[in-house]
Amino acid sequence: MLFKTYRNTKALLVAMMILTFGFTLFITFGEGKTLHFDVGLNTFAGLFIFGIGMVLAGACTVSTWVKTGEGNVGALWALLFTFIGMFLFSMLWSINYWPPAPASMTGEPNLEALQLGFANAATLQEKLGIPAVVFGLVQMGVLFLIYRAIRRKEDAQAAHHRQVQESRKVVTAQAAE
Repeated sequence: MLFKTYRNTKALLVAMMILTFGFTLFITFGEGKTLHFDVGLNTFAGLFIFGIGMVLAGACTVSTWVKTGEGNVGALWALLFTFIGMFLFSMLWSINYWPPAPASMTGEPNLEALQLGFANAATLQEKLGIPAVVFGLVQMGVLFLIYRAIRRKEDAQAAHHRQVQESRKVVTAQAAE
């Protein structure tokens, strides 16, 4: 968006389509064992805080590695404090405490404990009886629609650019006469 080109976005969308199909196919027919985890307001709070950190750092955790390698000092600080945070969490974490607050995490909505229930493809597969690959195909369809919208926008811009170039040629030819 910054450079008015969607080349990388299109490549990312294609990669996401391939990965989504492969992942959900593996979950449905392969040996994939999905992690059942409870989702609660604590999850949304953590995601929000992580999102703020990504904005402040100017990158996600993986990108901070790249930016640090490029010599970005801000990314180095973000990476350093990511390690410190992971270290502090590892001191508190124990297999005995996973998932956190097990008494409140029942797998079903538990509004008193602000837990919204399980979330992952296996749960949808188990509860609805629909294979995970079906959900993957739906997601692929949505990603393809976004890809197609970007292609149409680019094609319209290219057609407009050609039209402007042709009209400039006509004006230049008339001015020469």
